[in-house]
Amino acid sequence: MTTRIQPQHITFGDLIHGRLFRIPDYQRAYSWGASNRRDLFEDLERTSVAGGDRGHFMSTVVGLRREKRTIIANEYQVVDIVDGQQRLTTLVMLLKSIAKVLDRDDDVGRDIGQEIDRVLVKSDEASLLLLQTNHDSSDYFADYLRKGSNPNPRDATTSLADREILRAIRDCERFVSRWQQSKPIVHLYALIKNRLTFIFHEIEDEGAVYTVFDVLNSRGLDVSHVDRLKSQLMGIIFDSKSGNREELIEEVHNLWGDVYRCIGLRQGMSTEALRFAATLQNPNQISRTLGEEDSVDVLTRRAAESPLQVIETTKWFLEVTRAVDELRSDNRRSAVTDIAQARLLATAILLRSDLSDAERQHLLRAWESVTFRIYGLGRKDARWAVGDYIRLAWQTVARQISAGDILKGILPMGQDHSAEQSVDELKGRAWYPHWAEDVRYFFARYEEHLAKEAGQRFNSQHWNHIWESSTVDSIEHILPQSSGDEEYLHSIGNLLLLPPDINSKLGAKRPAAKADEYQHTGLLIAQEVVPQLQNWNRAAIERREKALLDWAVQEWADPV
Repeated sequence: MTTRIQPQHITFGDLIHGRLFRIPDYQRAYSWGASNRRDLFEDLERTSVAGGDRGHFMSTVVGLRREKRTIIANEYQVVDIVDGQQRLTTLVMLLKSIAKVLDRDDDVGRDIGQEIDRVLVKSDEASLLLLQTNHDSSDYFADYLRKGSNPNPRDATTSLADREILRAIRDCERFVSRWQQSKPIVHLYALIKNRLTFIFHEIEDEGAVYTVFDVLNSRGLDVSHVDRLKSQLMGIIFDSKSGNREELIEEVHNLWGDVYRCIGLRQGMSTEALRFAATLQNPNQISRTLGEEDSVDVLTRRAAESPLQVIETTKWFLEVTRAVDELRSDNRRSAVTDIAQARLLATAILLRSDLSDAERQHLLRAWESVTFRIYGLGRKDARWAVGDYIRLAWQTVARQISAGDILKGILPMGQDHSAEQSVDELKGRAWYPHWAEDVRYFFARYEEHLAKEAGQRFNSQHWNHIWESSTVDSIEHILPQSSGDEEYLHSIGNLLLLPPDINSKLGAKRPAAKADEYQHTGLLIAQEVVPQLQNWNRAAIERREKALLDWAVQEWADPV
């Protein structure tokens, strides 16, 4: 059956009139970043400068018509937003920002303020909102519309999506404040309400939504490939004649809610999970990671056999998403997870639920060591050994090869990059600032070594603080950079890792004056150099460099 698309070209004021919007859990969370909001603000500025009554087209909004709600004497149509939620959410926050700065002692300001208040928060016992977002685990968005509260983004500890909502609130309020300095704020409200226009598709049948999505995508609508995959999988369910279709729809909705909660706002994670999921499920072994378009095709073909296969494919995508998230959340491995093909192999190992924890950890340790030896110590670029990693990753998942065979596949990849040769080439080299992440990884492994030798547990608390900071804030030069001895200043022998608060406090102090702070960091790598600080000179730096590189030869020899 062909679905007719009958869009409405309407203003923002007409779009929000008589409607209540919801963003379902199976849609992605608020994910616009600062650059997206800046583009929106610039559109508003340009429209204002253009003057007159010329409108500005913003985007397409696709909504699924749900029930109607009566609030006092007014009837509202509830609409689930399928596409367009990022821009709509930001504009709603802008309205609240405007309402907060209006002069309520002035007749015009009071009238417009009350108008915005009534639009954003409906006067009933539940204080229904114009827009109910998803994945807002701390109710930051709802509290902003109801109370105008805007905590600092640093206070958002529950999720990346929460943090981005708070950043968006801050950016909207700053934009409104800047506007108010040069133009009447009432003009901004009038512009948003009357001159911003949308193409609005309000659809009754959920099955038709996914047909419309495909049609719009074919017409150039900017739809992410992950959203396209979801749309096509849902379309298969709706086209099926299964007697338990409603239960299947609910299960797929729940699975996609889990996917988007997992993805959060990790940059590029949804794209990577999509490409990895398809590459590891490709019918034939390949030597490159599939692109997004091909990934959607592979997974859609896999799911097209039956509605139950849609469930299995969605579960698989969720498993891969969680594995990618687990890998990327371990900041300690940042130097090795910077390589895409290496991430694919590690993800494949994490996906093997049949392996014991001991086997999985042993394989990941071998993967980590060989990868750092190639790309860290060996300084090879990301084009090196691409096919080797990808073929082994595919065999790990598609052929379910044994743990022993996975290990046999990992070890040869490092044969051309012996630890001795790589370390020899690093002697006297400057590691900072170009290899900053490698420095942090190197010292994390060295701290583990020192803790094991001392019979102590690795102190993850200090290291979590270090990983959360930038390389600039955590990498310490024992002989300070202000000394001017550039030739050996950035050698690994003169570098150290410290928690950022300690690092910033030490600044340009002489090495001997740092001894007490180093001693009380709780880090063995810092305590180890304390006895040498009274005579910290070039000879001391070279001795430490030799000791560290000698250790590195042993640490990154072939794992067994």
